[in-house]
Amino acid sequence: MGGRPSSPLDKQQQQHLRDQMDTLLRNFLPCYRGQLAASKLPRVREHRGPLTQLRGHPLQWQPIFCVLRGDGRLEWFSHKEEYENGNRPLGSTALTGYTLLTSQREYLHLLDALCSASLGDNTQEEPDSLLEVPVRFPLFLQHPFRRHLCFSAATREAQHAWRLALQGGIRLRGTVLQRSQAPAARAFLDAVRLYRQHQGHFDGDDVTLGSDAEVLTAVLMREQLPTLRAQTLPGLQGAGRARAWAWTELLEAVHAAVLAGASAGLRAFQPEKDDLLASLEKTIRPDADQLLRLRASVAGRMRTDIKGPLELCLRRHVDPQLPRLAQTLLDTVEALLEVVRTLLAQGVDRLSGHLRQSPSGTRLRREVHSFGEMPWDLALMQACYRETERSRGRLGQLAAPFGFLGMQSLLFAAQDLAQQLMADAVATFLQLADQCLTTALNCDQAAQRLERVRGRMLKKFESDGRLTQRRFIRSWGLCIFLPFVLRQLEPSCRKELPEFEGDVLAMGSQALTTEGIYEDVIRGCLLQRIDRDEETEAERGGAACPRQPGSGAQIQPLCPPLSRGTLHS
Repeated sequence: MGGRPSSPLDKQQQQHLRDQMDTLLRNFLPCYRGQLAASKLPRVREHRGPLTQLRGHPLQWQPIFCVLRGDGRLEWFSHKEEYENGNRPLGSTALTGYTLLTSQREYLHLLDALCSASLGDNTQEEPDSLLEVPVRFPLFLQHPFRRHLCFSAATREAQHAWRLALQGGIRLRGTVLQRSQAPAARAFLDAVRLYRQHQGHFDGDDVTLGSDAEVLTAVLMREQLPTLRAQTLPGLQGAGRARAWAWTELLEAVHAAVLAGASAGLRAFQPEKDDLLASLEKTIRPDADQLLRLRASVAGRMRTDIKGPLELCLRRHVDPQLPRLAQTLLDTVEALLEVVRTLLAQGVDRLSGHLRQSPSGTRLRREVHSFGEMPWDLALMQACYRETERSRGRLGQLAAPFGFLGMQSLLFAAQDLAQQLMADAVATFLQLADQCLTTALNCDQAAQRLERVRGRMLKKFESDGRLTQRRFIRSWGLCIFLPFVLRQLEPSCRKELPEFEGDVLAMGSQALTTEGIYEDVIRGCLLQRIDRDEETEAERGGAACPRQPGSGAQIQPLCPPLSRGTLHS
């Protein structure tokens, strides 16, 4: 496959990358501090088994034992015994940012495109290249800033199981911040967006997939990639795909150095972050009402000042596209909810059927356990996830005019939504069933009780689904439209902000900034547009979506809890 640099990064290059990350952190952390002031990890089954991996120098296919950890980290060992004895793996990687390909032709096309587009090399690879040898059941993991990982399974069934496991791990690692309920996670994501806007990047993309350190690494890698190409490509050995492979190995070294710098910088910031949050808790809480009144006053005057340009932008750009985009988001979520509802109903039907046909307590407990594991059953949930992929093309076409390139983040969010709703419904069913089923009931009576539980579970699921559906449309509508509107208003409206600085500074609180109030005003106007469109569509459909806040219907007992723990005894 060709050569690789004997030393990918010398000390001077490593110091340069550390300096670059230090510069990024100096510019980014003020945004992060401001957002901190203003402001469940789902389970993944561990998957393991034998694979072969393309590795070594020269590259060749070698047998390994691979393990996908529950946190979405992939490890590989020389033998199964090395894993079982707790030895260090040959290699490991967090799956953040990877794309999985199971077609050798598709991967070779990607590698050839990397050769010609990024490396300026049109030389054809020799015909007996290792990557030209047919691989029957491949698993290619591609990353824009890291070394590619090439695996092969022994059978189609093993390839399918690994495909599901790896895709689940990629999603798990990618949405860790988006799924977090911590205010600090939201502050970090907002700070990244503001930092990139200050750099002139208003388009929405997938840069915020991953942990905080991984996100900052992706930000800097994107900034440095053109310079890195210009400075290092002339010195790379090999031609064609060999040169492309050497390029990915160099990227791996750069990525590792940048990630280490980001992790160290965020660790160093942690004490300051803790002190800041503690200080804000003491100062903001007593004056919250007054701060909110003052903020509302400034926001009202600001809204009046920017009303003309904002309204023109919304009418000209957003209003014509909003109905179609909102409807496509709605269709995507509705299709997901329908699949989840069908899977839940089928799961309860299987339970009832086993209960009537076989009164064995052991069999029933096994079936109950299987039902409880449904949200984490990768093959089962794949039926839901396929629904999101069907919407990718249509959503991409509608969002592209607004510069939105974060389609993977959107689809991951929809898949997380399906898994969470499934998990909530399963928990509801098990709770109610545990209250209602007792050892005194015969099989028919127990099956009748399960039918009542089934109805209650589905009723709550539909209530939760409607509320979640609305939140999803509002959230992703904002993600698509807000950066576009901010960019459109940048020349005209932002110059009006300095006149409000005095009023904001007079409030004497870090939690309020002129820029934050400005974005909140625009965000509020966009949400009014999205809600108005939703109400219009609901009226056409004959029923409006629920408007009340909350997380859905509360679980109410169907019958007195005569005996506890029946299902788990």
